[in-house]
Amino acid sequence: MCLFQKHMYRHKKIQQNFNRGNFMNADINWLDDPEVFRVNQLPAHSDHEFYVNMEEMKTGNNSLAQSLNGIWQFWYSENAMSRPVDFFRTDYDASDYDEISVPCHIEIAGYDKIHYINTMYPWEGHIYRRPAYSLDNSDAGKGMFSEAGYNPVGSYRKQFDLEEGLLGKRVHICFEGVEQAMYVWLNGFFVGYAEDSFTPSEFDLTPWLREKGNLLAVEVHKRSTAAFLEDQDFFRFFGIFRNVTLYAKPGMHVEDLWAKPKLHPDGSGSLSAELKISMEQGMSGRMELSLEDQEGKQLLGHEIPIPDDSSYTGSYAMEKQDLGPVIPWDIFQPHLYSLYIRLYDAEGQLVEVVSYRIGFCRVEIVDKVIRLNGKRLILNGVNRHEWSAEHGRCIGREEMEEDMQIILRNHINAVRTCHYPDQVPWYRLCDETGVCLMAEANLETHGSWQKMGEVEPSWNVPGSLPQWKEAVLDRIRTNFELFKNHPSVLFWSLGNESYAGDVLEAANAWLKAKDDSRLVHYEGVFRNRSYEDTISDVESRMYAPPADIRAYLEHDPKKPFILCEYMHDMGNSLGGMDSYMKLLEEYEMYQGGFIWDFIDQALLVKDGVTGRMVLRYGGDFDDRPSDYAFSGDGIIFADRTEKPAMQEVRYYYGKYR
Repeated sequence: MCLFQKHMYRHKKIQQNFNRGNFMNADINWLDDPEVFRVNQLPAHSDHEFYVNMEEMKTGNNSLAQSLNGIWQFWYSENAMSRPVDFFRTDYDASDYDEISVPCHIEIAGYDKIHYINTMYPWEGHIYRRPAYSLDNSDAGKGMFSEAGYNPVGSYRKQFDLEEGLLGKRVHICFEGVEQAMYVWLNGFFVGYAEDSFTPSEFDLTPWLREKGNLLAVEVHKRSTAAFLEDQDFFRFFGIFRNVTLYAKPGMHVEDLWAKPKLHPDGSGSLSAELKISMEQGMSGRMELSLEDQEGKQLLGHEIPIPDDSSYTGSYAMEKQDLGPVIPWDIFQPHLYSLYIRLYDAEGQLVEVVSYRIGFCRVEIVDKVIRLNGKRLILNGVNRHEWSAEHGRCIGREEMEEDMQIILRNHINAVRTCHYPDQVPWYRLCDETGVCLMAEANLETHGSWQKMGEVEPSWNVPGSLPQWKEAVLDRIRTNFELFKNHPSVLFWSLGNESYAGDVLEAANAWLKAKDDSRLVHYEGVFRNRSYEDTISDVESRMYAPPADIRAYLEHDPKKPFILCEYMHDMGNSLGGMDSYMKLLEEYEMYQGGFIWDFIDQALLVKDGVTGRMVLRYGGDFDDRPSDYAFSGDGIIFADRTEKPAMQEVRYYYGKYR
C-alpha cells in the first residue's frame, strides 16, 4: 500500500469511528490534525427550504424553524490551555460570563485584536509555523494550535426551550458560518466538531434534546489547521458570524434535492431530478413533483411511491421528463420556473412541501469560446467580499439587496464570490436578477507558496500532500452540494491562489465527474503549467497586461481567456480600462473578467481625538504584519458610496454587454 493510499485508509477509518459513535468525547488535538475536519456533521445538501404546508410556504412563516440568534453567554480566553474546559456542563456556574450577540465577530464585540493581512499568514514574524507534513512526512504538527500561546477561544452558551412546531420531531441545528473551528455540546453531551468557516455545519440534536431547559455550548477556536486553507485577503476574524437555526424534520423529509433542468439547442427543455428522503420508522407514502411557470401553469406532474420497506434514508430519481418549449434563463431575461415537491403519508396527508425556483440554461465551450444558451458570454464582473463597515463579514439581507442594486445599475453582470461561499440568499438574488456567478470554494493558501512576491512552493499546501486531500475535497463537495440547483452558477471555482498539485487535480476531476453542465475555473495553473490540461476549463489569470492577453490568444490557445482579477481599484486606480474592453472586439476567445474588487474592507470606529465615526483600514489597528490600505481596493467605499471610478465601470460595462 503506497503512502497516499495509507492516508486515505486512515481517514476513512477515522470517519467510520465517528459515524459509529466511538469518538464521543471532544479532542483538543483535532485542531492540529489536517485529517480531522468534521466529526458527526450531517452530510452537505441542497439549500432548499421546507414547510409543513402550502400556507406556511407562501407566507414564509416556518413553524419548523427556530432561530437561536440573539444574546448568548460568552467567555473569552487567550488560548486553549486557559479556556474553561467544563463550560459545557449543565451544572457549570457561568454567572460571571459576559454577553455577546450572535451572529457577530468576536473582535467586533470588543475582544481580541482586529487584524488585516493579504498574502502572508497572520502569525508570520511572530512565530515559526509550517503546515503539518509539508516539510517532513513525519511532522504531524502536534500542539501547533492546541498548545499555542496565542490562539483565542470563544466559549458560548445558549439556553432555550423548543418551540411548539419542533416538539416530537427530529431536530437538527444549522450553523451557517463559524470561523474557524468549533466544538458543539448539548445538555452536557458532545455533539460534534466542524471546520470550513463559510459553509453550513449541521448536527443532529435529537438524542439529547429536551422540551425545555436545553443548554447549547459552542467552543470556537480562532485557528486550527483550517487556517492554512483560509489565507484570504481579508480581516482575520473569528466567532459565530452567521445565523444559527434549529430545524425540525417532519416524519417524511426531503434531505437533498438535485434538480437537473436541461435546455436543448432547439429551445425545448427537459427535467430530471435526484432526491434523498428520510422517514421515521414505519412510515410510507408518496412524493409528487410538479413544475409551474411564472403564470402558475403546470408543465409537469410526476408521482413517485415511497414504500414502507425503504431505508431510513432512501434515494429516489425522476427520469428525464420532456417539457416542450421553455423560456431560457440568461443574463438579460432571468426566467425562473417553480418546482414543487410534496410528501404525503400512507393516509394521503400532506407531510412536507418544498419549493425551489430553477432555470433552464446551457453553458458550454464551443470552438474554444464560452457560450451561454448558444451565444458568446461576456463577463462584466466584479469580485465581491461580504462586507459591512459596522459588522465586518456579518451582513444581512439589507446589505445584499443594496449591493445588488449597485451591481445592476452599473451594468455588472457577473460576480466571483471571492474567496469563499457567500450566504444562501445572495445566490437566490443572482438567480432572480440574471447576475451570473463564479461560485468559489473556501480555499486560499497564498502564504504557503508565495513569499515576498516570489513563487516559492517548498511547503505549499495542499499541493500533492495526501494528508490534506480530504479536507480540500470536502470543501469542494460542500460548495457543490449546497448550490448545485442555482441557474446563476455558471462556474465552479476550486478556490483562489493555492498553486497547483495533485489535490486540486483531484478536486477538478471530482467536479467534472459530478456535474458536466457547468465549467470549472482555477487560476493557479498559470503558476504551475504541468497541470494546465487537468485543472480548469479556462485560462484564468490575474492582472495580465493587455499585451500578454494578446500574446496568449494569438499563439494557438488551448482555452478561452478570463481575467479572474483585474483593474485593482486601490487609490486613484481603474484608469486604462478601455485597453481591456477593446480586447472583446478583437478576440472572441477573450471573455472579460472580474474587477478587484467590489467593496472596500474598512471598519467604522470612533476617532479618539475628534469623537467622530471614521473608516479605518488595515494597519490602523496596530495589526502586524499587515498590508495596510490594500484592504481599500473596491469600486465602492465600505459605507457603499460609489467611488468616482464607478463612472468608468458603468460606461464600459454598459458599452460592452
